[in-house]
Amino acid sequence: MANEIVLIFFYVAILLYTVIIHEVMHGVVAMWLGDLTAKYAGRVTANPLKHIDPWLTLGMPIVMLALTGGRFAFGSAKPVPYNPYNLKNQKWGPALVALAGPLSNILIAVVAAILAKFIVLPISAKVDIINNFNDWSVISNIIAGSMGAIFYEILVMVIFWNVFLAFFNLIPIPPLDGSKLLFAAANIKVETMAMLEQFGFIILLAFIIFFSGPLGVFLNSMLNLFLGITV
Repeated sequence: MANEIVLIFFYVAILLYTVIIHEVMHGVVAMWLGDLTAKYAGRVTANPLKHIDPWLTLGMPIVMLALTGGRFAFGSAKPVPYNPYNLKNQKWGPALVALAGPLSNILIAVVAAILAKFIVLPISAKVDIINNFNDWSVISNIIAGSMGAIFYEILVMVIFWNVFLAFFNLIPIPPLDGSKLLFAAANIKVETMAMLEQFGFIILLAFIIFFSGPLGVFLNSMLNLFLGITV
């Protein structure tokens, strides 16, 4: 039981820092493009206390862990503030700031996958870990006594959260990051953008409900692509 609690701790801690890095990179790129709002707000930091939202970062993951028997959670950090009117490039600046989060997650997932590739384990052991990485009672037995297997399991968690967060956020529906790229590329009118952002959460919720099957297939295919590197 103690091993399972430790694994869940790593699972949640990796989720926490995944969303923090995602948000910090928004602020970093905004700074590069001329807006210092995030810096002045003290949000360009890895200190989790600066990014924790009581519900998004703590409450929601705890509730989801409870509802899924500890196998899945999702959360978010407080959005990093920035002023798009301060950006040097008014057309593509907001899109670049938005894409910084998902791209940082993809980069982390690539690095984690390469590191996992070089961990010396039988292919069958790696496949077992991938298939059971968040089934705590099973995975604790699979990785017991093997430092290589333990590190591989942690890297699989890193890949899972970063791939999930990156590609989910690339969906072009407000408030997700992909919507900023859509707005820049499609030359959408300001009024239309305002309307989409106002009702974006409802549209996103409807999309998740009615297209959960295709969305799940897409996210799993992206995850399998990265995990395939590790074997």
